[in-house]
Amino acid sequence: MVGFLRAFAAASAVPAAAAAAYAALSSTSASPSASKLSFPPPLPASFLSASSTSGRAPSAVAPMASAAAAATVDLSATDKESALPDLTTEFMVDMKCEGCVTAVKNKLQTLEGVKNIEVDLSNQVVRVVGSLPVKTMLDALHQTGRDARLIGQGNPNDFLVSAAVAEFKGPVVFGVVRVAQVNMELARVEATFSGLSPGKHGWSINEYGDLTRGAETTGKVYSPPDYLSDKPLGDLGTLEAGENGEAHFSASKEKLRVVDLIGRSIALYATENRSDPGIAAAVIARSAGVGENYKKLCTCDGVTIWESS
Repeated sequence: MVGFLRAFAAASAVPAAAAAAYAALSSTSASPSASKLSFPPPLPASFLSASSTSGRAPSAVAPMASAAAAATVDLSATDKESALPDLTTEFMVDMKCEGCVTAVKNKLQTLEGVKNIEVDLSNQVVRVVGSLPVKTMLDALHQTGRDARLIGQGNPNDFLVSAAVAEFKGPVVFGVVRVAQVNMELARVEATFSGLSPGKHGWSINEYGDLTRGAETTGKVYSPPDYLSDKPLGDLGTLEAGENGEAHFSASKEKLRVVDLIGRSIALYATENRSDPGIAAAVIARSAGVGENYKKLCTCDGVTIWESS
C-alpha cells in the first residue's frame, strides 16, 4: 500500500509541474502593450515602387509565399526582416556584359533569404525571389559598383493591383512607405524615414487622401466595416527614430489589401499615441508590380530609369 501511494503521488506531480511551467512561460512571454499582427511562418531570411522618389528621400526599404499557418509579429518593432514572407522584387541594374551578370548574381547569392535570381541582360532587369527588405538588396547591388533602382514588386500571378507606395517629400520629413500584396489575406509593409525627431512616433493608414492641412485632414484610422478587432486595420503601431532622425520598418499585416488603400493616406505623428494633429502625410498611390516597368523614362532622349532623378 505504501508503494502504491508513493507511485500515485509521483504520477500526480507530473501534470501539476507541467501546468506550473506553462503558467510561468505564459506570464513571461505575454506583452500586453505590444501591437500584434499575424504573418505566415518565416521562410529562410532574405516591397514596390516603380516611381522614382524625391532626390532627398532615403532609399526604399524591401519578396511569394503561402499563408497557411500564422504566427504573430510586434508592429511596434522597427526591424522584422526575418518575419517577412517571400515576394518577387525587380530591380533595374546598370549591366553591360555577362561579367556584370555574374557579379550581380554572386553578390545576391551571399544574402540569406534569397531563393531565386533571374537576370535579363537585354532589359537590364534583375528579378529576385526572397524575403529580404528592398533596402538590403539595393545595398548589395550598389556594393557591386553598379547603379540600381527598384522598378516593381509583388506576386506576379494573382493580383491586378499588387503594390502601392506613399512618398513623403519634405520639407522636413522624407520617406517612402511601400505595401506589397503577398496573397489576399496578407500584405508586406516596409518604410524608411528621415528628418524625424528621435524617439517613438505613431503612424497609420488613414481614411482619406486629403492633404489640405497635412495629416490633420486625412480622417480617422482606416478600418473596413467587416474588420473585427480592438484596433483598426490601418493602425501600424509605432516607428522609433534614432538620434540621426532615421527610422526603418519591415513587417507583415493580415487582412490588408492594396486595392483598398489606393487614394487613402499614411499619416505620421509626433507622439506615440497619435494625440497630436500629425507632422506629415502622403497619399497612397498604385505602384508597378512585377514585369510592369521594363522601359526607359523618355524615348526621345534615351535616359534610363537609373539616370533619372
